[in-house]
Amino acid sequence: MNDLRKDPVSGRWVIITRDYLLKRPEGEIQTFHENQLKTCPFCPGHEAMTPNEIWRWANPDGSWSVRVIPNKFPLLRIEGSPDRRGEGLFDHIAGIGAHEIIVETPEHLPQYELEDGEQMFRVLSAYKIRLQDLKNDIRLRYGLIFKNVGGEAGAQLAHPHAQLIAMPVIPMNVKVELVNCKKYYELKERCLFCDIISEELDKGKRIFAETEYYVAWAPYASRFPFETWIIPKDHSSCFTCTEENSLKDLGALLHRVLMGLSRALESPPFNYVLHTRPFSLSPRYKQTTIDEDFHWHIEIMPRLTKIAGFEWGSGFYINPTQPEEAAHVLREAMI
Repeated sequence: MNDLRKDPVSGRWVIITRDYLLKRPEGEIQTFHENQLKTCPFCPGHEAMTPNEIWRWANPDGSWSVRVIPNKFPLLRIEGSPDRRGEGLFDHIAGIGAHEIIVETPEHLPQYELEDGEQMFRVLSAYKIRLQDLKNDIRLRYGLIFKNVGGEAGAQLAHPHAQLIAMPVIPMNVKVELVNCKKYYELKERCLFCDIISEELDKGKRIFAETEYYVAWAPYASRFPFETWIIPKDHSSCFTCTEENSLKDLGALLHRVLMGLSRALESPPFNYVLHTRPFSLSPRYKQTTIDEDFHWHIEIMPRLTKIAGFEWGSGFYINPTQPEEAAHVLREAMI
């Protein structure tokens, strides 16, 4: 089993893996060519090539629109106990958790051609259902949905899919957001993200898409060119609390945003992540106002630049594209 180790200097947890990449069978990591169609484990008719299915969006004719399966090479495994212990100065947790694949369509398509907003709604429903289920496991504290599109963004198969990793700790990037949101709420008794939304809607310079329930904008201090955030207008700490009509609205917007990025930037590789409130908090982490101070959101990061020594060493990011200009370009590219 893999294990989690905590860096005492940064406070960041690292997964030490023994078999994730090095022991994969030859040919598992494939290039993005049409010959994947013959061997793609996510295509209909190839279901026997994957581990047993966890969940599916079933169609009346017996086919499927979305499938959820265990990752064949999981970073974290569901069996076992956290085994939290110290090793002298260092903290260690056994590599328990869940690592799942959400196959987002039966079609072997480029991600940007994912059919429509209705299919995105089915995908988002799968995210919600799986997060709800894993939240019931008291060993787990956080569930991260993420998506890699294109080889440069870390994808290994072209077939549209996302991943869910549920873990016994809260990731550092999420914890930073939680801490800053809590501090802001303690100072002003308002949600930081709600105030950002109000400011952005008032100024209008960085928002490039808006629906009844959501806004999409280029953040004021974007780390990457054309970085995009999507967030609900009304306060909500919890993605799994999203109701069906709101989820359909999000599916339509997410589809439009991804198509806009494709048109504006010629289908770049990208990552996106979903940040929602943790399943549970450490007893030491007393954030009793989390439902009032945290606001769930999606972060989309096109991979147009490379992170180099300065960024790694300083924690600063260098973005050569003004967010205001990025918003203007994406506004023009939206359908």
